[in-house]
Amino acid sequence: MTSTVLITGASQGIGKATALLFAQQGYNIVLAARHADRLNEVCQTITASGQSALAVPTDVRSFDQVNALVETALDYYKSIDVLVNNAGIYISGPVAQFSLEDWHQTIDTNLWGYIHTVHALLPHWVEQGNGTIVNVSSIGGKVAVPYLTPYTTSKFAVTGFTEALRTELSSKGIHVCGIYPNLIKSSFLERAIFRGENAQDVHDRRRQVSQTLNAPMVEKPEDVAQAIWKAVQNKEKEVLVGSAKLSATANEVFPGIMQWMLKHIFKNRD
Repeated sequence: MTSTVLITGASQGIGKATALLFAQQGYNIVLAARHADRLNEVCQTITASGQSALAVPTDVRSFDQVNALVETALDYYKSIDVLVNNAGIYISGPVAQFSLEDWHQTIDTNLWGYIHTVHALLPHWVEQGNGTIVNVSSIGGKVAVPYLTPYTTSKFAVTGFTEALRTELSSKGIHVCGIYPNLIKSSFLERAIFRGENAQDVHDRRRQVSQTLNAPMVEKPEDVAQAIWKAVQNKEKEVLVGSAKLSATANEVFPGIMQWMLKHIFKNRD
């Protein structure tokens, strides 16, 4: 029987690369994201290659939409074997400049979106007796990053969520893995939130990230997709992707220096 993977944030970046890779490996693909046009383009690419794919436009912040996504996928494929939680939003700026709406948008997407999918799928997996959850977090879920406070708060929560789920669900045949990349060379800036002391500060923060993404050592979505694939196949607990390993090691060995560096990198006009 063909295995099925459900991927959120699947219309671009890491989600798209992961969908294409799993399709190449013979999986049925359930694609979820907010933008139906981009989602359908990915779906058409997969079906044109001879694999089966289903696109379900979904805002993961809404449990009703996520529940409908899972019900639609189960009606279509009868079983879901792997969940890749990937939908997320990047947010940067001085903490005093973020509105509560900014906080809610970040937490609702980066954390509640993951909770919603797991909550909707868990009864199916408990009955099935197996399943795999892959939570795509960030190095910001291992290393606290100043001036990314809502983002790193959400990602630290995802780390705790992932580790607690793994310990609790392993006896039920459900494997849980965390994936921790650094900044990835993708189109996430389209939907990123930037705040600052003034318009120039906001512009400079966006430009800083954009310039960083052009550095040769920055990983690509395909690098993360490969990490996800290997984690699923090898039942790994967590994977730090590429340069994220160096960041985590530096923070562990020289935490004070690392935090000082991060503060001055992201401080800008604050």
